Amino acid sequence: MRMWARTVKHNKQLAEAVIENYDRQKTRTEKVLAALQEACMDLDLPVPLWLDGNIKDFKRSGKTRFREDSFIEPVEFDYLEFSVLEDDY
Repeated sequence: MRMWARTVKHNKQLAEAVIENYDRQKTRTEKVLAALQEACMDLDLPVPLWLDGNIKDFKRSGKTRFREDSFIEPVEFDYLEFSVLEDDY
């Protein structure tokens, strides 16, 4: 599984990270959560909370945007977009 995370402010990409996780022992959900944590570490960001809207978007399209209300700490961007590039399921 390959995941892509990018931060965007005023419709311009500030930073991005691509995370790969091909561990067959983990479930898809475990891979997604681990990839989000790793992406946030790589981008030096706090890990956002999965709100109901994020879960619905991700289940429907394999992509979601974490806005300011998903973070406990203040952030310097409009949103963190997190999406599946390649799914192994």
